[in-house]
Amino acid sequence: MTPTSSGMGRRRSIATTLTLMNALVSGIALLLVYVSFLTYDLIFFRQAAVQNLTAEAKIIGSNSVSAILFDDRTSATTTLSALANSSDVTAAAIYTDRDEPFAQYSANGAVVPDRRPLPANREVESWTSGTDILIGSRIVFQGKTVGTFFVQAHLRNLRRQALRFAAIAAGILAFCLVIALMVGGIFRRILARPIVAFAQTARMVSRYRDYSLRFDSEQGYGELSELTEAFNEMLADIHERDAALERAKAELEHTVEERTAQLQAANRELEAFSYTVAHDLRGPLQTIINVCYLLGQEEQQATLADKSPMLVQLRSSVTAMSQMIDDLLNLSRSTSAPLHLTETDLSVMAAAILKNLAESDPNRRVETWVHPNCNANADPGLMEITLQNLLRNAWKFTGRRNPARIEFGCLRTETDVVFFVRDNGAGFDQRMVDRLFKPFQRLHAASDYPGTGIGLTTVHRIVGRHGGEVWAEGEIEKGATLYFTLHAPRPAGVHVPRT
Repeated sequence: MTPTSSGMGRRRSIATTLTLMNALVSGIALLLVYVSFLTYDLIFFRQAAVQNLTAEAKIIGSNSVSAILFDDRTSATTTLSALANSSDVTAAAIYTDRDEPFAQYSANGAVVPDRRPLPANREVESWTSGTDILIGSRIVFQGKTVGTFFVQAHLRNLRRQALRFAAIAAGILAFCLVIALMVGGIFRRILARPIVAFAQTARMVSRYRDYSLRFDSEQGYGELSELTEAFNEMLADIHERDAALERAKAELEHTVEERTAQLQAANRELEAFSYTVAHDLRGPLQTIINVCYLLGQEEQQATLADKSPMLVQLRSSVTAMSQMIDDLLNLSRSTSAPLHLTETDLSVMAAAILKNLAESDPNRRVETWVHPNCNANADPGLMEITLQNLLRNAWKFTGRRNPARIEFGCLRTETDVVFFVRDNGAGFDQRMVDRLFKPFQRLHAASDYPGTGIGLTTVHRIVGRHGGEVWAEGEIEKGATLYFTLHAPRPAGVHVPRT
């Protein structure tokens, strides 16, 4: 059972609650009435008993004067035996003026009351404790106290009266409980049924999120009608807002689909345009390269003084244009080319690229290290472009170092493999690292280190398509290290120290 259903099972119905309330109120009222009557009877009967016992004490005191004067204890005892006719009297005693016991009476072995001092200005004194009463009376002859009479009583009739009242109260309480059950049934039909229907409607609205439902009460009670109107108004507002949200959602989805389609079309057109421009430039550019080659062959036969510096500048410009076309084509491929993932040994690929760079510039002294077994599940073609850009950058920015040092390797962490390319070249200002992977953003002057400014942008896109991340660390004139991961984000806290 779920907590909700368990909680519903523990909740009582309104009719049951009203019945219990009626029974509780009736019981409390009857209990208060019973206590009130019992208290009244106790006080009333006790006062009446005090008055009766006081009168008897005076009579017995008067009848005992001659017995005390003539020291006739038998006559005094006989006088006290008349108290046997009173069912409440339990014991009595006569004391002389010297506080000596003179005569006693005891019913059913009750303890004879001890003598107590009476106030000087009173002839009769009474002491009460619950249903027990003790009366003390002076025995006076010719204005002189000759003795004292004490009578003790226990009000048995008051206890019987209390029990009678309790029986009556119990009967009335049972009758009231029956009435409460009948009233509870009436309330169940009149009040509880529409409230239960109201709760069922609210539960259906909550379960099915159908805000078009409305509650229609059969009874027109003021409070219930107001609650029904407020509930239906709330449902109407929610239904209207929900419909407005659905319309806004549909419009937004339609707008997003349109904008997405337009953006995709624009991207495809831009990629096609970039590829077409770069591809079509190769034809005339190759012609220019061939002409430069033929002119170079002719100049080899001329003297050094006849060589034109314009030809050197032309060769340099053509080479730069060719490199830019290659970079643009690689940038286009990094975005549009489909991924063909396979197990690729990046160490072998990096070693081949470094070998080609060394062969193209044999006059440089460059120390290279390639860590073995740096494998990755990646697209070989795109990884070739990535390593070409990273290693070419390292080769370029170490041009003023002798010897230059370039290293390719990988570090295995608990969750990933981090690949890196490290050099001891010009480095960069770490505060400018955010510009490093943006297209056509340069951190060095073109006259010092020529380039197109899109090589690292291409690396960033290729690594992103492999689900990885690329970042860099460097210091000015102290070299740089570029890191990248494939298929997983860079683990938090990964830092590769420089060697």
